[in-house]
Amino acid sequence: MGFTIGSSRGIREIRPGSRRRGRATEVTAVAEYTGLWGWDVAPGARELSGQCSCGEPGCPAPGAHPLDFAPEVPAGATLDEVGKAWAECPGAAVLLPVGRSFDILDVAAPAGRRALVRLERMGLPLGPVSTTPAGRTHFFVAPGAAAELPGLLYRMGWDDADLDLVCPGPGEYVPAPPSADVHWLRPPSLDTATRPPEARLLLGTLAYICHRAPT
Repeated sequence: MGFTIGSSRGIREIRPGSRRRGRATEVTAVAEYTGLWGWDVAPGARELSGQCSCGEPGCPAPGAHPLDFAPEVPAGATLDEVGKAWAECPGAAVLLPVGRSFDILDVAAPAGRRALVRLERMGLPLGPVSTTPAGRTHFFVAPGAAAELPGLLYRMGWDDADLDLVCPGPGEYVPAPPSADVHWLRPPSLDTATRPPEARLLLGTLAYICHRAPT
């Protein structure tokens, strides 16, 4: 079943699961996020050789924060609307706000890849999974995970363990393709993007893999 995004000008049909030929443009990718998956998207600063394109000396989040002058593109925005918004900030990074449609379980990339293989073999429900240029793997889970994480780790007996596992909270952003060196290990789909799994279903395996990861 296809899904149409756009208005009378520039209408484009995107079919879930289809492969786009070549590298998707930023506008098309953002329109897919807003039109298909129902996510808000923020145009973001880019990291340039360790420095942030915002030009702020000592920026605490180089390449990982929204541009001050560019408003967010809201969920449901059409292809035309995305195109007009992105024309104001061509080349911006694609950032997704955490704590609205999803939360993120953030682990080191090697541990994340091993955990993903184990989770798939176990047949556990999975949402989108991405990797970042900072060497992290992001597991998309249902909103509320950031608030629930301490209690979940306590009940599972992992509260005292030294785990390289964090959960960004509301107000934070994560990069998404086609931002530089950000890739999907499991791309979003209609089911996983709109109904990501509860964090508790993945947390035990992620904690176990992180605990066993070499330091």
